[in-house]
Amino acid sequence: MTNTPSKEDVAGVDVGERRISIPGFTEEGENLSKETNAADEHSHGGVGESEEVTSGAGSRAKRHTGYDPAGFPEPSGTEEEWRFTPLKKLAGVLSDQPTHGAGTDQESVDYQVSEGQQGVEISTLTDGQSPRGSVLQPADRAAVLGYKNTEQALYVKITEGAEVTEPVRITITGTAAGARANSHIVLETEPNAKAVFVIDHRGSADFNGNLEVKVGEGSTVNVVSLQRWNDDAVHVGQHDAEVGKDASYKHVAVSLGGEVVRLNTNFRYAAEGAEAEMYGLYFADAGQHIEHRTFVDHNSPRNTSNVLYKGALQGSSARTVWIGDVLIRKAAEGTDSYEKNQNLVLTDGARADSVPNLEIETGVIEGAGHASSTGRFDDEHLFYLMSRGIPEKIARQLVVRGFLNEVVQKIQVPSIEESISEELERELEISGN
Repeated sequence: MTNTPSKEDVAGVDVGERRISIPGFTEEGENLSKETNAADEHSHGGVGESEEVTSGAGSRAKRHTGYDPAGFPEPSGTEEEWRFTPLKKLAGVLSDQPTHGAGTDQESVDYQVSEGQQGVEISTLTDGQSPRGSVLQPADRAAVLGYKNTEQALYVKITEGAEVTEPVRITITGTAAGARANSHIVLETEPNAKAVFVIDHRGSADFNGNLEVKVGEGSTVNVVSLQRWNDDAVHVGQHDAEVGKDASYKHVAVSLGGEVVRLNTNFRYAAEGAEAEMYGLYFADAGQHIEHRTFVDHNSPRNTSNVLYKGALQGSSARTVWIGDVLIRKAAEGTDSYEKNQNLVLTDGARADSVPNLEIETGVIEGAGHASSTGRFDDEHLFYLMSRGIPEKIARQLVVRGFLNEVVQKIQVPSIEESISEELERELEISGN
């Protein structure tokens, strides 16, 4: 691979970007040779960003998944999938423990699910009861323990051909800081259904939550996951989706609260002709660690994917991590895929790590690429706004708002978009930007 430097202006932010070009493609679409398919080590540098080189990660096709906790020993921090994560703060979610107070009025989380909409069926599933476990493939210790320690999974099904007009809302509220909570949610749409799901995390807990989404043929599904925890909460989770033939799937993750949030968001395809998108927005304050890992598995031909995550950081020791993996398998001819991560560092002492990874096993594709950038404000743009009578503080807010609004608009639930915009305004007020 070769790195081609370029410059980009994003909502007034001057960012340095390296786009990855992949040699070995021809107009005939011949397969990449072994030499050109080898992944070069590379890093994506930027203001406040780690310059570490990715190595030893191995192909995503060979990563271990399974349902036996014995296959996932406690991490030491030297493993590729854990090297960015503050493991000491995750002790409460990486231990093999049940939900605190499960089945009693002392349970560590409370669930509220909107009901009464036509075409929406709500029930529970035990381990081994289909479709539980048909999509989720636990890929780390947190996910496998969350699966094992959830006796009853919440199951929401949209019946065939139903078009649900209002979002199906699942509100998860932690009731006690440090109290362990395990969660498993299964969302399924039957063929040609249409629905929006909003999962809102609030309160305080040590929360280990899995989500699996089975998108039926011809369905349109949007999932919005909101991490609006209190400052003392810890949240780890794995969100897996399988997208059916000619279906459309969108996952939007918004992470604003919590001491530590670490989400693995993944999707694969059940057949061809599908479109899948992942969007993410995060804002980290002093002492916060927000980590998003995405994996797009192009395992069947003629599907498309798009990934865009954007974040802002402020305050000493504010930390964000984005790891974006895309695997285009040999069978996935005709694939069109792109991923991008952009970070805006607002103060000294904040750090953003950003690592896009692209594996391609066939050259017969429509397109594939990725990009990563991290930067500060463009002083010239600020001067332009201020020279027109806009105070510096307001000018900075306008720049940040414009930078993040691209993802806010992807939520497409007006009430949620408004509340997220209000929370972002409060974040900016805290920093004085």
